Amino acid sequence: MPKSGKKYRAALEKVDRARRYPVREAVEVLKSFRTAKFDETVEVHMALSIDPKKTDQAIRGSVSLPKGIGKTLRVICFAEGHAAEEATAAGAVKVGSGDLAKEIEGGYSDFDVCIAAPDMMRHVGKLGRILGPQGKMPTPKAGTVTPNVAQAVKEFAAGKIEFRNDATGNIHAPVGRKSFSVDDLSENVVSFIEHVKGMRPASAKGAFIKSATLTSTMGPGIRVEVLN
Repeated sequence: MPKSGKKYRAALEKVDRARRYPVREAVEVLKSFRTAKFDETVEVHMALSIDPKKTDQAIRGSVSLPKGIGKTLRVICFAEGHAAEEATAAGAVKVGSGDLAKEIEGGYSDFDVCIAAPDMMRHVGKLGRILGPQGKMPTPKAGTVTPNVAQAVKEFAAGKIEFRNDATGNIHAPVGRKSFSVDDLSENVVSFIEHVKGMRPASAKGAFIKSATLTSTMGPGIRVEVLN
């Protein structure tokens, strides 16, 4: 196994892996790392006490973080008529119906989020095998199937994020950029954790959030203190 780079090892030395850091302190440690020359994305990874095989315990949703994520997302929208005009005005990079579905079937994938009006699901439904594996399939639970497509386009383009548990019951989500201030990053991290805590399924057993880790693109993870 290749050894980690010098910058990564230097960052790792700053982390007490036996500790669970308060959020603000974890952010301060993360911002002290000198692991990359670009503005790294900061992510939260959470292990949940859910059974991902049970549909009533699935965790999926979307949330607008108070300080954004430092990135403008490319949003497309399935809509027609006045709704299509509003989606375009709100910032959708492409708007359509059956024609847009054919483009996606033909290989078009240069977008981050797909929004759909409810009456457009007749076109979107057949795209599940394409958009599903990419994590872009619109769903009401994530707020990407909605009659108010213009508002959804505006929110997601500004950085509203979608998240869902993976096959092992973990959640992974971006919460900002390393260049954010300590205050802004801390506020985003706390906001996301609290949002997920509020989604605890009634059938979940024990502590809902087993662990939470803060990390940057090139840096080591820092375990974060979470009160269930």
